Amino acid sequence: MSVYPKLAAPTAPTEQMRELGADEDDIRKMSVAGAHPGVRQRLWGLEARLDHTVTFEEFTFWAKVEREMEQEEYKRYKAVTGGQGLIGSLRNYFTSNAYEDAKTHSAAVQGQEENTEWSEKKSSTVVDDPTASPIAPVGTHDYDAEWRQAARALRTAGWGTIFYLITTDILGWGQTPYVFSNTGYGIGAGIFALMGLAAGASGWMIWHVFCGLDSSRFPVLSFGDPFFRLYGPKTRHFINFMQAIQMFLSVAVVLLGQTDIIAQLGGSVNLCFIVAGIISLLVSMASGYMRSLKHLGWFCNSAVWLNIISFIIVCAAAAKNGPDPTAQVNGGILNKEWAVPGHMAPVKTFAATPPADYQPTDRNLFAAKFNGINSMVYAYSGAIMFVAFLSEMRHPMDFWKAMLLAQSFITGVYIFFGVFVYTFYGQYAYSIITQVVKPLPLQVVGNVLSLITGWLAIFLYFNVGMKTVYLEVGQQLCNLPPITTKRGKYLWWALGPVYWILAFVVSMSVPQFNAFTNFVGGLFSLNFTYSLSGVMCLAYKIQQGAKLPGEGFDPETGVTTRLDNGYKRWIRGFRKTWYISIPILIYTCCGFASSGMGTWAAVLALESAYGPGGSVLSSWTCTNPFYTG
Repeated sequence: MSVYPKLAAPTAPTEQMRELGADEDDIRKMSVAGAHPGVRQRLWGLEARLDHTVTFEEFTFWAKVEREMEQEEYKRYKAVTGGQGLIGSLRNYFTSNAYEDAKTHSAAVQGQEENTEWSEKKSSTVVDDPTASPIAPVGTHDYDAEWRQAARALRTAGWGTIFYLITTDILGWGQTPYVFSNTGYGIGAGIFALMGLAAGASGWMIWHVFCGLDSSRFPVLSFGDPFFRLYGPKTRHFINFMQAIQMFLSVAVVLLGQTDIIAQLGGSVNLCFIVAGIISLLVSMASGYMRSLKHLGWFCNSAVWLNIISFIIVCAAAAKNGPDPTAQVNGGILNKEWAVPGHMAPVKTFAATPPADYQPTDRNLFAAKFNGINSMVYAYSGAIMFVAFLSEMRHPMDFWKAMLLAQSFITGVYIFFGVFVYTFYGQYAYSIITQVVKPLPLQVVGNVLSLITGWLAIFLYFNVGMKTVYLEVGQQLCNLPPITTKRGKYLWWALGPVYWILAFVVSMSVPQFNAFTNFVGGLFSLNFTYSLSGVMCLAYKIQQGAKLPGEGFDPETGVTTRLDNGYKRWIRGFRKTWYISIPILIYTCCGFASSGMGTWAAVLALESAYGPGGSVLSSWTCTNPFYTG
């Protein structure tokens, strides 16, 4: 029996017959509509970022094209904005929409020499891309294509804006004196500088991978996206799950900190500690009805100025009045008599690691050092947001400027504030530094400012964490409606209180704020800041190095050619890039080792708090540790 199909009887014209007289655009439209088995069009933009059929080679091909286009746009921009002097250049760098400026585009189009060179290059690099969307440009360098403008509509940030975002996101100066109370001057300053360099290295790796994988066709938007493109969808799910857990525990950490502050503010009336926790929960829960961050820009800007005011208050009060020991003594393992008026021990500072009697969290000195390191990592932990920041940039290649300047500024502020305040507070330097301020009126002002900025942080953590859970678990695994729909909005409002109550239960079940913060920092923040950025960059460099002659992505056919797959490919890529892969591997292993030891130290501190002689104050009890009556 013949396997060839018989000729069909004459019928109405088929879609294949219509192709004979159709132009390329019509064929593409028929293909997208599924009317015929022609060349299937690949999606692009937001819908394409998680397409598992796209290969590493295709991602990197379009990323390279995107960087070339951005560079050409930058040249056009410089050609118009040049000659404005130093002040004009700085103003342009810190302008959000400089690359989209209408005058720049108009002048560049109207015959400048730079634009002529660009047009010649464009005409010489036109590639007929059958894998493009039906409204995508035929050439790979079509700057004015409607689809590309839409894909890049939100990418308006300059490196000056990103510098501002990095400093506001990572600037956890309030915990730095507590770090020195664990480690002393020498180790504290040295580790702060080392961690700052390591955070810069992590930022460079994230930036390098982003520039190699991101394009308008396949944008990178979240921390899990690069892992999807390098390791597959299961790894992305794991990363998103871990990020959701971290955000959940961060909400619990800040809830506990807010409860401590409210309890201290109500100490004169002996406010029940559980009541303080419920107040913190209700105020936090009130923000849960908002699903978008877009209306919080003014609040974030205000928070920066509130932080500056708090910074000045703490420095001035520390130098003039010394510490109020209540928070650190009752929130840690220092001698409880030191919190009694008239029995406070003198402030002591140490160049080396403080002895056991002056350790705030753990008398095991090795564990105490790592508790300090965990707090450092918590302060530097904004690197998880770098991918989101990069996705907002019009010219991502400028990210290194913002990162270098921001990390240098942050490290300098951390060391200065930590050393300065530790000098006057010594062993009484608490992780919520405003709770140690004297006199009482300044302490109240500092605590109120901390409450405001703390609730902002709670909402940000909740919003990111809840969205991750809803999108990754609710929509993908449980088929919940999209969050933008009416049903999705109602489900968001219904599930939000459950999220808050669970976080409240966790926070009230932990007896020590310092140890809880260190646990989250050691297990999650350290890995997201250091270890996982190394894992990401290592896979990228190996896959780059594994390429053989004749392999790669062909934009004309949409086909990726590989001569082998599997472990053989990974081993070859590692060998060919050993000079960079080995240092990244060592860096990654050091990150995981530090996470293991830091988590162990935090668990020991929690055991000390729960165990005999521990200060189980922030559990389910009505005792207010700040009662002054």
